[in-house]
Amino acid sequence: MDSSQLLGITTFTYLFASFLYIGVLLFKAGKLGVAATAFTVIALLIQTAGLALRWIESYRMGIGHAPLTNMYESVLFFSWTIIIFYLVIEWKFKTRTIGAFAVPLAFLATAYASFAPIDKGITPLVPALQSNWLLAHVITCFVGYAAFAIAAALGIMYLAKKRFGGRDKTGSTSEVLPDLKILDDIIYKSLIFGFIWLSAGIITGAVWANSAWGTYWSWDPKETWSLITWFVYAFALHSRYTRGIKNETIAWLSILGFLSVVFTYYGVNFLLAGLHSYGSG
Repeated sequence: MDSSQLLGITTFTYLFASFLYIGVLLFKAGKLGVAATAFTVIALLIQTAGLALRWIESYRMGIGHAPLTNMYESVLFFSWTIIIFYLVIEWKFKTRTIGAFAVPLAFLATAYASFAPIDKGITPLVPALQSNWLLAHVITCFVGYAAFAIAAALGIMYLAKKRFGGRDKTGSTSEVLPDLKILDDIIYKSLIFGFIWLSAGIITGAVWANSAWGTYWSWDPKETWSLITWFVYAFALHSRYTRGIKNETIAWLSILGFLSVVFTYYGVNFLLAGLHSYGSG
């Protein structure tokens, strides 16, 4: 069995886990939650094995690099970080209903990697990627992206709870969602965590750019949109700290910020030509 088969199995396991989490939300079936967590952990282990095997396969081919260098590999790593971040939240806050919003994000990412017409081969690194800064830059950015993805999922949960979770909704699905104050707190903490890692990603990227292209900042579309995304989250956190902005506002900002992340990560590669265009393969 090769890495592609393992990663394909991961996609369908995340899909099954997503259905289980949604079942927990819709039918308030606590026993399904245990199974949902179990299948999510199993999928994570399979995905970890698949990524590790792909890394080994690259060395067997005489190429030898971490599986983080093209769209296919980065999307898979993105889903991997989302699941790890989600499982930590589930463990810490003892609630599984968040999985109905978070785990489908990982499924969609792996499904895109599996079925989209993108290059799935293991290829030699282009000169710009042949740097020790590769792992540092990619890992820091995607840990931040994962935190922002979870924050956006929580933002959607908050808005759904606020819209359908009134006191007159006794027996409604929204009753199984965490309390609004808890959701607001997790969103805020997720944004702080993601912002720290995104900042580290931009810094490591600048150092890497200087070693690869001789300049720390070139206003490449990817760099520009990374900075825009950074400012979106900086505004959200600054507003929270100085103005006490929370509740629906912070929920909407978490969603807006993630849309900026998606465009920075995905849209720029396919719509705007630049020094980072190699990442669209």
